[in-house]
Amino acid sequence: MAKIVVDQIVDASPEQVWLSWDDFGNIARFHPGLKSSHLLADKPTGLGATRQCDMKDGKNFIRERIIGYAPNERMEIDIYEGTMPLKRAVATLTLSPAGAQKTRIQMNMEFTPKFGVLGLLMIPMMKPQFRKLLQALLSKNAEHVMRSAA
Repeated sequence: MAKIVVDQIVDASPEQVWLSWDDFGNIARFHPGLKSSHLLADKPTGLGATRQCDMKDGKNFIRERIIGYAPNERMEIDIYEGTMPLKRAVATLTLSPAGAQKTRIQMNMEFTPKFGVLGLLMIPMMKPQFRKLLQALLSKNAEHVMRSAA
């Protein structure tokens, strides 16, 4: 599995930041790569909650489920299905205090591409793209949290 780690400091408490991520079906509100997102079942959050994220290109999608959940601290998300070239991917979001009314968000993504050996050869090209996307996601989340707090 390939691994990517990105982080961001947000001028808000972990509880404020958590609210944006815990609104699991509505990640498209701040995810720069998504056209839309929605829950796949009645469970809105917590272990087992599932969502579909439709990409801006109008063709691709991923389905995700929460497999680890510690409110205001950590969420682990399994990308279990979709049209992206991923055989397996897990993203772990960790929140920690970073001073008065500041939160450090760290996102750790581990992934295995589809296509066997060819997919493994694609990892060096995929990692920078995923890193850029995840960093943009954290940045847009910080903007969303600040707008929501205002």
